[in-house]
Amino acid sequence: MPQPVSRFSVLRPLLRQAALLAGISLVLALALTLYLYGMQAGFIGRLFGAFFVFFWLLAITFLAAVPFVSWAAANWFGPNWAETPASPKGRKKPAAAVSRPAARAVARPKPSNHNHS
Repeated sequence: MPQPVSRFSVLRPLLRQAALLAGISLVLALALTLYLYGMQAGFIGRLFGAFFVFFWLLAITFLAAVPFVSWAAANWFGPNWAETPASPKGRKKPAAAVSRPAARAVARPKPSNHNHS
């Protein structure tokens, strides 16, 4: 008997992705804030501001923009748009077996030994 799907189980992957983005954002914000300002007064405020900016930039990019572009490419251009064309089945000749015409010998003039005084 199938179990009913709860809202939490539907949102679980999204919450996991958001938590991962929050962790990455916190690490980036902490590194940037410590690098630029050190442990000066206002550290928590700067850390929160940097975290907020990093989190929203990463969230919009990876939770909205990338899935939308993937969806748009599949639905607007068709499912075959992203597939690579099949390579021909025929075998190419190895590089050593390629025949080339013989190089033509060119006569070069002999260098002259003129001493200019």
